[in-house]
Amino acid sequence: MLDLTADLSLDGSPPRAWETPSHWWPRLTDATRHLPAPVSVIDLDALRYNAMDLLVRSGGVPIRVASKSVRVREVLDAVLRIPGYQGILSFSIAEALWLAETHDDIVLGYPTADRAGLETLVHDESAAARITLMVDDVAHLDLIDSIAGPDHRETIRVAIDADASWRSPLLGHIGVRRSPLFTAADVAAFARTITRRRGFRLVGLQMYEAQIAGQGDNGPDAPVIRMVQARSREDLRVRRAEIAEALISIAPLEFINGGGTGSLEFTGSDQAVTEASAGSGLLGGHLFDGYRSFRPAPAAAFAFDVVRRPAADIATVLGGGWIASGPAVASRQPRAVWPEGLRTMPREAAGEVQTPLQGTAARELALGDRVWFRHAKSGEPAERINAYHLVSGSEVLGELPTYRGQGKAFL
Repeated sequence: MLDLTADLSLDGSPPRAWETPSHWWPRLTDATRHLPAPVSVIDLDALRYNAMDLLVRSGGVPIRVASKSVRVREVLDAVLRIPGYQGILSFSIAEALWLAETHDDIVLGYPTADRAGLETLVHDESAAARITLMVDDVAHLDLIDSIAGPDHRETIRVAIDADASWRSPLLGHIGVRRSPLFTAADVAAFARTITRRRGFRLVGLQMYEAQIAGQGDNGPDAPVIRMVQARSREDLRVRRAEIAEALISIAPLEFINGGGTGSLEFTGSDQAVTEASAGSGLLGGHLFDGYRSFRPAPAAAFAFDVVRRPAADIATVLGGGWIASGPAVASRQPRAVWPEGLRTMPREAAGEVQTPLQGTAARELALGDRVWFRHAKSGEPAERINAYHLVSGSEVLGELPTYRGQGKAFL
């Protein structure tokens, strides 16, 4: 059983060995030399550090683990055994039903139109008590009723997804396109519709501030981003409080969820929120290198072998194109981190079956040498591998099967 509680305390943390790259990455090479590439690892000490750091950053607000950014059931289980973490934010109903076999607090973070999954849920007393569906439209309720009316199914737990983006007078919509519900009046009207319909129970609210949680504030455009995020925080703090107040007057909510790895300090300070969500920060993708307030440890990484040398200053590895969600820009691509000084080719980037890498370090790489990469956001490596190798020090402790390794491919 994976144990993340050892050596964890609020007034201490494991030594930050990852801050010395010349030791950190060669150690992983030595530990996994016997394994064929591509090889993916999770470092135990770095994972422990990140799990504690997220709790400190949330300021005591419980954290719901975003499963799409982990996709390793044993890691989810281990994190949820740490006091301060509670519940899972799932990404598909098929996944939620699978996780509900052993977990009793699962919120589906996105609406679903999966009729087969809904058919299972509405006729399963245990699953219906453990899973909360996300809705933002009457059509979501109608779909459930079309599968089974309220007299012929379990009562379905639902939460409302409200838009947490910022509507700038000059810049327009800032954030991701999620719910059509924006104002307190919008959300309250929909809540009343839910509470008037038999067979549904309104239990929660979700407002995910992607423009804060998913956008680094320490890059070339930092001044503009910081200004936008400051204005967005001001707007959201007021609007989320208004929405929460309106909903609480309509139904006894169990949770008000907000945030993400990149906005935990803000979310934890928002009096309207009862829980925050985070997942990517556990494995520590390089996307978060662009934030001022925190720096996660590189708990997960993967390596590929050099298979050819097309030029004196270019080494090509087999594989590499494990791209994260979002626009296909550098922040979403895997980053070569060891040996230092390697960069992808501007016209090729990270490829599905090969990735040419250029730089001074490439001149020293030989056939069969390994190059270590960091992922961007966290979920994408698990879509490509059957297991992570759990490493502690210079030793491989075992394997942690991914969803894929357990025969699951939900999205």
